[in-house]
Amino acid sequence: MRNSYEPPMHWSDHEDIAMALYEKFGDEFDESKIYRIRFTDLLEWVLGLDNFDGKREEANEGHLEQIQAKWVYEWRDNQ
Repeated sequence: MRNSYEPPMHWSDHEDIAMALYEKFGDEFDESKIYRIRFTDLLEWVLGLDNFDGKREEANEGHLEQIQAKWVYEWRDNQ
């Protein structure tokens, strides 16, 4: 369900996506687990986020790597 108060996220919104993933999964994933997430799983999780408006075919490894790195920073900031 899309939150109409937040602008839609796209693949280049790495930090926003990372914050949304942290909000969704919390401390279920620590730094080492985040870096071991398969890109196929990460892709599906991003596509399933509320307010995510990007397309599967727009995804690339660079975006997924940036999202992963920003997610680690978000996790660290909350420890």
